[in-house]
Amino acid sequence: MPDKPASVEDYLAAFPDPERAILQRIRDTVHEALPGAGETISYDMPAITLGDRPVLSFAGWKQHVSIYPIPEGDEAFEADIAPYKAGRGTLKFPLGQPIPYDLIARIAVRLAERKR
Repeated sequence: MPDKPASVEDYLAAFPDPERAILQRIRDTVHEALPGAGETISYDMPAITLGDRPVLSFAGWKQHVSIYPIPEGDEAFEADIAPYKAGRGTLKFPLGQPIPYDLIARIAVRLAERKR
């Protein structure tokens, strides 16, 4: 993970191409799910915002990418996210396995609904 990035672009630029492409696609997926959302750096990682409030953060690591926080959901949603739960408030998506971008979009929408 890069040290103290000034922007989301700086954050992404610090990663090798394969990881950067995954992080960029997560960024694009969340922006498509939340039209008009902004972004900033919060806690040294990209945060998607609605108004001035962070909704979702994402980060790249050596072996996985993560999404923070985890929204609550019904039983079906909980089953969908269960394989990716890793600690309190964190979803980890292992690199080298398909990233469930559709699930990430659903997570973004649920988090945005919670923030309204």
